[in-house]
Amino acid sequence: MSAAGAASGAGAPLVALHDIHKRYNVGLPTETEVLHGISLSLAHGEFVALIGPSGSGKSTLLNVLGLLERPSSGTYTLAGTPVQGLDDDGLTRMRRETLGFVFQFHHLLPAFTALENVTLPALARDGQVSAALRERGRALLAGVGLAAAMDRKPQALSGGMQQRVAIARALVLQPALVLADEPTGNLDTASADEVFVMLRRMHAEVGTSFLIVTHDPRLAARCDRVIEIVDGRVARDAPSALQP
Repeated sequence: MSAAGAASGAGAPLVALHDIHKRYNVGLPTETEVLHGISLSLAHGEFVALIGPSGSGKSTLLNVLGLLERPSSGTYTLAGTPVQGLDDDGLTRMRRETLGFVFQFHHLLPAFTALENVTLPALARDGQVSAALRERGRALLAGVGLAAAMDRKPQALSGGMQQRVAIARALVLQPALVLADEPTGNLDTASADEVFVMLRRMHAEVGTSFLIVTHDPRLAARCDRVIEIVDGRVARDAPSALQP
């Protein structure tokens, strides 16, 4: 069972942020606060868009959610664990066990096949790829429509196909939450629609929660919920316009 599935019966949210502040250059004349008291939660199995203008704090918030940066103050609970109490090793372990990442640029290794790229998180975590995880990688590639491309290297795949490999890679360790930072931002409209449909289908099939950062209002409207960040604060948090 996936991490998302194992925890989905619990009443507590998957993600709970309370009064999160993030400051840089603390104590210096250039000290800047980017996040001003962010509070929000994500339930198990949600598919949420995060939007906002450039410089609004979206990337900083995503880094905090992804355990890549620590908040300056406030509390963050992920899958029932207060992450501010974890040391660096604990954060790394939590990140590997709970989170998956998809970026605007796929970051596939050119010397590796599609299947080898998908199973890289298992290699990084365990030092080897078990037969079960290799089979899961094959199943995920088939699920994103790349059953015939498992042995191809990235340069032999289109941009949309490469991003679908990246989606499969994000799901291979069965994370509770996938953080996707502009996953369609580097694609043409047709490829972007193809990748977004794939994200929604994998969400429906796997049950993993997704938080999608996007500048595209069309894609945001096709998510279940939209959180808008403006000037480091939550300006809107509501079901998308397309939801009943």
